[in-house]
Amino acid sequence: MMKVFAKCFCFPRRHFKRVVLLILLLSFSLWISGFYHTSQTKVHTVKHPNQRFAEITKKFKKKTTVESTVLLLVEDSQSKYSVAASLSATLEAHHFRYRKRLVSDGSLKLHSQHGQGLYSVIIFESLNSYIYLDINERTKLDNYCREFNVGLITFALSSKNEIRLSSPIGNLPIHMDKQLTLQDLQVNANSKILHMTKAAGKIDTETENWTVFHSNHSTYQPIVTGQINSDSSPELSHGIHSNAVFHTTAMLDQGIYDGVKRIFFGNSLRIWIHYPLFLDSLHYLSNGRLSVSLDRYILVDIDDIFVGETGIRMVAEDVEALEIEQENLRRIVPGFTFNLGFCGTYFKKGSVMENAGDEEFIKRADKFWWFPHMYNHMKPTKYTEESELRKYMQLNKQFSEEHGIPLNNNYAVAPHHAGVYPVHNQLYEMWKKVWDIQVTSTEEYPHLYPARRRKGYIHKGIKVLPRQTCGLFTHTIFLEKYPGGRAKLDKSIQGGELFRTFIDNPVNIYMTHLSNYGNDRIALYTFDNVINFVDKWTNLRLKTVPPKELAEKYFNLYPDQKEPLWTNPCDDKRHLEIWAENKSCKNLPDFLIIGPQKTGTTALYTFLSMHPAIRSNIDSTKTYEEVQFFSGTNYFRGIDWYLEFFPGNPSTVTFEKSATYFDNPNVPRRVHSLLPKAKLITLLISPSKRAYSWYQHMRSHNDPIALNYTFYDVVSADESSYSAVHDLRRRCLEPGKYAKQLDRWLSHYSANQLLILNGESLKENPAGTMSKVQHFLHIKNQFDYFTHLKYDNKKGFYCQLLNNGRTKCLGNSKGRVYPPMDQKSQNYLSQYYQSHNQELKGLLSKLNYRVPQWLKDDLELAEYV
Repeated sequence: MMKVFAKCFCFPRRHFKRVVLLILLLSFSLWISGFYHTSQTKVHTVKHPNQRFAEITKKFKKKTTVESTVLLLVEDSQSKYSVAASLSATLEAHHFRYRKRLVSDGSLKLHSQHGQGLYSVIIFESLNSYIYLDINERTKLDNYCREFNVGLITFALSSKNEIRLSSPIGNLPIHMDKQLTLQDLQVNANSKILHMTKAAGKIDTETENWTVFHSNHSTYQPIVTGQINSDSSPELSHGIHSNAVFHTTAMLDQGIYDGVKRIFFGNSLRIWIHYPLFLDSLHYLSNGRLSVSLDRYILVDIDDIFVGETGIRMVAEDVEALEIEQENLRRIVPGFTFNLGFCGTYFKKGSVMENAGDEEFIKRADKFWWFPHMYNHMKPTKYTEESELRKYMQLNKQFSEEHGIPLNNNYAVAPHHAGVYPVHNQLYEMWKKVWDIQVTSTEEYPHLYPARRRKGYIHKGIKVLPRQTCGLFTHTIFLEKYPGGRAKLDKSIQGGELFRTFIDNPVNIYMTHLSNYGNDRIALYTFDNVINFVDKWTNLRLKTVPPKELAEKYFNLYPDQKEPLWTNPCDDKRHLEIWAENKSCKNLPDFLIIGPQKTGTTALYTFLSMHPAIRSNIDSTKTYEEVQFFSGTNYFRGIDWYLEFFPGNPSTVTFEKSATYFDNPNVPRRVHSLLPKAKLITLLISPSKRAYSWYQHMRSHNDPIALNYTFYDVVSADESSYSAVHDLRRRCLEPGKYAKQLDRWLSHYSANQLLILNGESLKENPAGTMSKVQHFLHIKNQFDYFTHLKYDNKKGFYCQLLNNGRTKCLGNSKGRVYPPMDQKSQNYLSQYYQSHNQELKGLLSKLNYRVPQWLKDDLELAEYV
């Protein structure tokens, strides 16, 4: 056969074996090629990084159920000057939710009970904390990031005492060199993370203690590069030391290597360009969940346009320069218009040239926006009578009409920052009546500093917007005499404090003064430079709109700020200075009885009122002994209204009782904001008994639902029931979730500010219970309740013993005898409250209270049922 085969194919016989082998090899190659083309997934070549990423991540099905919250992992939670402190301030300024935890706390809890992701971005204050994270925690963290497609941010900081040593970043294909001096930073215009930040050339700076990153892996993309000073390091780990070469100081890990996206910063947020880049990092790594709008609305107020000493006021040339600069700024800020505040008294009260400047303003009045101060520039809080305020407002209005000043914006600002906050109600009333004011602004709510916490609110229908300072005040007249020198102002403009107000606040109202625009026109220098700087380095869209429209935009952004949160003027020195002199927060209550209703709070109120050293509020015409300030619409009347209930001697211990406070979710925060040092007293009885008592209370007040539905029908009502039944059910049941309500109070107050009383003990042994109360309140002169209380057989409870031997008891509405609760309702409520009562038992034990007998009985009944 070999002879035939060789003869047919014309080759010598001795080559037969070689030919056959060659044919077999060719056939095998053809088979492989065909297999590859028909089933490419079964053939593997050398792994590209993208294939490695796909293998790692294919088992993780991307989930989108993740909260828009940041986890901030820090090394020291107490330091005010750490990277963590600046990160916290930045997150707070942009209203991002975040949780701060110590890295040393151990296990990272990343998922909710239902498997939802808790965090959109995870930040490590220190890169070392991330590198040396426990291997199990690191695995969980990486898997979480892959599963929910969220990323990490970390900061690699250098210190002067640190040894210069190149090192890898964990097991990642990237190295870092530390303790370097950098200059001429540049933002990578092609970086994927850029959102707010704009790449605009070199940043002229030279700073120390930098970290630079280097890697050949395709997963890494530079965000910021810089030149290394030739004296900074003789030679870097990767063999380059020339200051002509740019090195990466902020690096994006795109997740190609291991499926986890990361951003490394080689310095802190003290580097100004890092500030907008950090916000861009949050936007990118959270897939837009943590994002800020690029729209920025700015309004520049010039207060006291006619007020100022001779020699520092504006002349005609200054007015012309103001209009010219306004036109210049409109090229960047559509609609930009200076907003001028006026007091008519001081018109043309300067030198001849300055008076000509005032006249020039009137000639050009329609070129600007205008708003009123007080006619005589006095603090509105000087006037307690509305008639006086009305008089000076009408004089200012008459001045504006006589001089053709257009007033179309329904906006006003109070002189000397007084009357807007803390609130002077007479000012608000007269603003509406005389001017129809709808918008104002202040830098004082809730406090002047820190600026990032300034907020808005609405009071008496007037929208109050937060106002920003810009580093210019009445005494900052000349650029070369600026406190700290011109360099300090320039630093604020070029990435510093003033620049950050544009970054942080979607709505900015800047406070400036007349004197800043005369002299060498420092305000024009400031705003021209900062607006151009913002335009150069960011993608922010700057705009100006009239105050009413501005207010609408603000409260559309922050609807939760519409309701004010009153603070104590005595806790802020500035607030005391601008508050009305006839007001005093010393009359505010020292302690509160917070309820809940139907537990004996009225009896406690009565017993306390017997004490000669304790003074209660005066009665309300609508709610009797209860003020109910913090729990309802009374709160929006302001603290002036609240103070009216506490006249008299401030040296006595003062209190109020409003049983509606206990379970209202808004009240603990409100009370703590105004009365952070106050003490609280609550009384508890069986929640089932309390619920039944409330139902009977509503029957006695002829409530139609309580009269037409049985108690069991009410407490067991389901979703299909009438809404009014649900309302009554909620009032019966919700206050009895004692642990839940107490936890809310304890999130604002310390445990030693709260006294929990057993309502049954107050009923059975009131004198002994009142001794506990006096001890809790640190009352020096103890009142002997044993000799001033007597049991009244008719009423069935203790009453005040009068000098003539008779008793003075609570009214007929108290101590009513109701039919006993039916067993079906008792069984239902024992089951309903079982878990809540268990939580209460645990809380009382934690707070070192004895477990009351009624609680033991309720828990025992629940077990039996």
